[in-house]
Amino acid sequence: MSRGRYYRKKQKRIQVGHEKIIPEPGMRKTIGIAAGIITGVLLLVYLGTAFFFTAHFYPGTVVNGRELSLKGPEETENYLRELVEKYQLSLVEKDGSSEQIRGSDIGLKIQESPAVKEAFWKQKPFLWPYTLFRAGSIHIPVEVVYDEDRLAEQIASLQIVRQEQTAPVSATPEYSGGEFIVKREEYGTALDMDALNARIKEAVLGVEDQLDLLQSGCYQKPSYTFDSPEVQKACDQMNRFCTAEVSYNLGERVVVDGSIISQWLTVDDTMNVILDENKVKEWVSELAEKYNTAGTTRSLTTPDGKAATVSGGTYGWKLDEEAEAAALMEIVRNRERTEREPVWLEGQTAAAHGAQDWGDTYLEVDITRQRMWYVEDGQVRLDAPVVTGRPSDGRETPEGVYSILELKKDKVLRGSVNPATGRPSYEQPVSYWMRITWTGIGFHDATWQERFGGDWYKSHGSHGCINMRLSDARTLYEMLDYGTPAVVHY
Repeated sequence: MSRGRYYRKKQKRIQVGHEKIIPEPGMRKTIGIAAGIITGVLLLVYLGTAFFFTAHFYPGTVVNGRELSLKGPEETENYLRELVEKYQLSLVEKDGSSEQIRGSDIGLKIQESPAVKEAFWKQKPFLWPYTLFRAGSIHIPVEVVYDEDRLAEQIASLQIVRQEQTAPVSATPEYSGGEFIVKREEYGTALDMDALNARIKEAVLGVEDQLDLLQSGCYQKPSYTFDSPEVQKACDQMNRFCTAEVSYNLGERVVVDGSIISQWLTVDDTMNVILDENKVKEWVSELAEKYNTAGTTRSLTTPDGKAATVSGGTYGWKLDEEAEAAALMEIVRNRERTEREPVWLEGQTAAAHGAQDWGDTYLEVDITRQRMWYVEDGQVRLDAPVVTGRPSDGRETPEGVYSILELKKDKVLRGSVNPATGRPSYEQPVSYWMRITWTGIGFHDATWQERFGGDWYKSHGSHGCINMRLSDARTLYEMLDYGTPAVVHY
C-alpha cells in the first residue's frame, strides 16, 4: 500500500471507543464561519440594543407609579403632561358609587423637575443585559403642584361631604343562641375629614386615578371592631353572669335564667359590663303586677255556689320590689343558682297563690244577700245573717279582702268626735269585737238590731261594721285567729 493512500484512509478514520473523529479541513472552515456570523449578530444585537437604550428607559422603569418602560425622556414628559391635563381622581364610596375631582378644577400641573432626564442619563446603555436579571423596578418620582384652595373647595362641594352622615357603630356583645357573641361593627357614612383631606392630597400628588374611601380609612372608624379584645372580654363576663339561675314558686314555677338575665346586661362606651338596675327593677315590677293580689279584683264562688268578684282591701301578696331587685342583682353578680321566696312587704302575704289567695280558712260576707260564712279547712262552720253599713248616707261596708287585726271582748265602740260637744258621736259597748280595718270596721254583736238579713240594712244599717246576733258573734269569736282572711263582696 502506498503512503498517500494510507494517509487518506487514516484521515477518514472514525473514532470508536476512545478514538477521535478528526474533521476534514472543509468542515473546520465551515464551523469557523458560522461562529463568526453568530458572534457578529450577537454583537450587532448588543450594540443595537445599547444604542436603543441611549434614548429610551430600561424595562421595568416606573415614573410616578406608572409603567413607562422603553419610552424616551421627551416622550415620557409629554405623556405625563398629557396625563395631568386629562387627570381626574375618582372617589369610590363604600356603597360603590363614586364622585370625581378633575385636575383642571384644582390647577394641577407638573412641577418642573430634572428627575426624568437625570434618571435617564444615569442609565448605562452598555450594561443593558443586566436589566434582564435585575429584580424590581426603577422608580422615578415626578412632582405635581395644585391650588390648595381650589382643592379644598372641590372637597367641600362633594356630595358625600354635604349629605347627612350616619356615625359608625362599634362591635358589641349580642345575645344569640343562648350566649353572648360579638356582633360585628358597622361603618356609617360619617367621614373622617382629616383623613379624607390627607388621602385625597396624597392621591393627587401621586396622580392616582382612583381612591377607595373605605380601604384608605376616610370614614370614621368604630371604637371597637370584631377583633377588639375588649369586646370578647365583655362577652365572656356577660356569659358568666348568665350562668346564674333563680327559681320562684308562685303557684307556678317562675325561673330567671340566662334568657332573662341577658336582657339586664349592657356595656358602656369603654366595654365595661353593666348590670342595669333599672331593667332589673322593670322585670321585678312586671313580676309584681302578675303575682301581687292585695287590692286586686279576684274571682270567687260563695259557699252556696254564687259566682262573685271582690275588689280592694288590704289582704294579699305584695312584693317588696326594691328589696327583691337588690337581691336579684346580688345573685347575678355572684353567679348563684338558687330557689327562693321573693321579699314581700311586711304583712303582705297570703295563705295561697292564685285567685282565691285566702286559702280554705276564711270569713266571707255577701253584702247583697246580708249573709256571712266562716269556712275552716274548706268546710262551713258558721252560716249566719248579718246587718252591714247603711248605704243611704255613705256608711256602706267597704268591699275588699281583709284580715282579722284585733280580737277583743267587751269593747266600747266610739264614733268620730263631735266638734260642738267634744264627745264621740256615739259610744256603744259590744261583747265581741273582731276588727278587719284600722279605720274601725269589724265584726261584732249588735243586740240593738231588731232583725238580721234581708233589706233591714238599707234603713237600719251600721256605720260600716258587720253586725251579728250575740250568739253568732260569740261562736265566731271563739273560732277566729289573728290574720284570718275576711272576704267582703256584693
